[in-house]
Amino acid sequence: MTEKSVNTGTEANSVSYPVAPEYFEKKHLSTLGEWQKFMNGDKRIDTTIVPPVILESWERCRVMGIDPLAKPQNKILSGKELQALLKENEYFIRHSRIFMNHIYGFMSGSRFTITLFDHRGYLLEIMIRDEFKEQAVKGNWVVGALWDEAQAGNNAVGTLVVLQQPIRIFASQHYKQAFHRDTISSAPIHDPDGKFIGGISIMSYYYGVSPNTLAMAVAAAKAIENQLQIQKALAEANIAASYQKTVIASIPEALITIDNAGRVSLINENAGRMLRLDTRNVEGQHIRDVLGRGNNRFLSMISTDKTVTDMEVRIFSENEGNDYTMTCNPIHSPQGDVLGKIIILTEIKRVKTLVAKMIGAKANLQFKDVYGQNVKFLKTIEQARLAAHSTSNVLLLGKSGTGKDIFAQAIHNASERKSGPYIAINCAAIPRDLIASELFGYSDGAFTGSRRGGNQGKFELADGGTIFLDEIAETPLELQAVLLRVIEDKSIVRLGGKRNRPVDVRIIAATNRDLPQEVRRGNFREDLYYRLNVLMIQLIPLQERPDDIGILADYFVGKYAKIMGKRIDRIDQRVIDAFLGYPWPGNVRELQNIIERMMNVAHANELTADLIPAEILDFRNVNTRPAGQAAREGQPGFENPDSIITEIKDYGSLQKKAEKKMLSQMIAMGIPKNRIAKKMNLSRMTVYRKIKEYGLA
Repeated sequence: MTEKSVNTGTEANSVSYPVAPEYFEKKHLSTLGEWQKFMNGDKRIDTTIVPPVILESWERCRVMGIDPLAKPQNKILSGKELQALLKENEYFIRHSRIFMNHIYGFMSGSRFTITLFDHRGYLLEIMIRDEFKEQAVKGNWVVGALWDEAQAGNNAVGTLVVLQQPIRIFASQHYKQAFHRDTISSAPIHDPDGKFIGGISIMSYYYGVSPNTLAMAVAAAKAIENQLQIQKALAEANIAASYQKTVIASIPEALITIDNAGRVSLINENAGRMLRLDTRNVEGQHIRDVLGRGNNRFLSMISTDKTVTDMEVRIFSENEGNDYTMTCNPIHSPQGDVLGKIIILTEIKRVKTLVAKMIGAKANLQFKDVYGQNVKFLKTIEQARLAAHSTSNVLLLGKSGTGKDIFAQAIHNASERKSGPYIAINCAAIPRDLIASELFGYSDGAFTGSRRGGNQGKFELADGGTIFLDEIAETPLELQAVLLRVIEDKSIVRLGGKRNRPVDVRIIAATNRDLPQEVRRGNFREDLYYRLNVLMIQLIPLQERPDDIGILADYFVGKYAKIMGKRIDRIDQRVIDAFLGYPWPGNVRELQNIIERMMNVAHANELTADLIPAEILDFRNVNTRPAGQAAREGQPGFENPDSIITEIKDYGSLQKKAEKKMLSQMIAMGIPKNRIAKKMNLSRMTVYRKIKEYGLA
């Protein structure tokens, strides 16, 4: 595709965007800026604004030569071809229509359009308000139209066909400018054998999008899959039982609809389960009679004409209160009249689980990922395994780079809490005035700029799992007092709040400081130290486990060979000998960084001595034998490390040549200095110094 200047609303053929709520308008405009950059050939796209999956779809469209400014050229079936398409999908359409009708009924009066499509991207069924039908026809949004990426660029039909996973494409995330008004949320549908057969989409103008739209699409898709599964089971077992399940029964949230008089018109089984209600006797009753006692705040929230979105609320039933997030929207008739309201309640526990999954709150490493054969190190691993089977708090002590975070993940994954969330916090990396709200959350209106409805802290997100508090010695004394109370009471109080919220969390704390000494200096509370120091594990520095250096080096070479696509078969023995003569103040992390640096400039299938960094070559220790020398004496091929370092020194000039070449190439490619520094594991000042030293400025 030839590059062309993309219009953003200031030229004659510009798209006129409707006035939108501030959040969606801001999001749209920021994405539009990245879209314009991409269309003009700029490769520096901000992936915090444009998700990688969207950026990848743009790349596909560019490769296919799609014109972003042209109208879509969809293939549209008619006549016998259309009849054949609908006949082929008759069963799929018939059993999906039930759930589409329910969703469309709930969204009646809104601008949403519900669409069913097949595994190729052909539209099969469309539910749309009459006033939008003419516009839909002009835009080729009709039954029989093909909406794959080759026809229309990235869109939530064609892109879902490619990815086969739920997706929402918002406004200017579309490759074609013609779709920048629209936001579509789609979810895939599979048959009972797991085969992808199509999907369901919910479309609206971008400023009419709801946080629940994608969830509704996913729930509807799951409901359709359940219905197809039920039909298959009924056919195989020749039974007729409960095949008229609707999407309401399939949605995992509690769902209640009330009319304008406040009477319950519909309630699903999940609402009955969560609220301890007999759903057979609830419909027709006033909501105050059903959920009146102790629920004045809930009733007040649903009594207004305002839309409520994801607000936290506590609802009492049978004298027991449970926490939910609530969304309450009006239900409109086709004429725009308010017919009632739909209330969706999600259990906070489920929200926490979903949020934990979304933010990657899980431990990826296990004990099998911990490498070493040193006797003292193996004893440390055994201590950690024993700690994993306990429910007590764990304190990991050790110098920086010894792998405290790895041990914390391994302990979690070997414990009974392995299916729960794992939240890791670096206490030293959070500003002093923010750490309390980060750990314990805050209530609605706790401070200026706080999120409406409040926010959960990391302890709440870790409920049922493990929280890893790294650099625990860096926490201020006032926070230490709160931590002690959390450990004692097993509950937290959000910043600015009053209510105790129970949390079931196991704490693994870590520090590279001498905590008893910090206690004596008054920097760390003694009572907190004893509550954390139930199971203490001292990690071994790399200098004290020289017999593991070769093992770890081999592991890191293999790891980075896969990442970089290189083939490194062996490590020169002189490299290992040099490593054995170095004290490794940064421990395993430093060894890992050194290997990564050497791998970046390696050109052969061997990690050779000329690649050893200068800080290792220049190291001298004339007073003591280098670490590991005693372990190697008497073995075949053993040489004195000092003579080895002298020999390796000859390779220093070769290393500088490789370094200069690497710098020169990256500068020629236009890579920013900060990224060059990151790639070479150097500080920016060092990069500037070397550029000047090599005459590359």
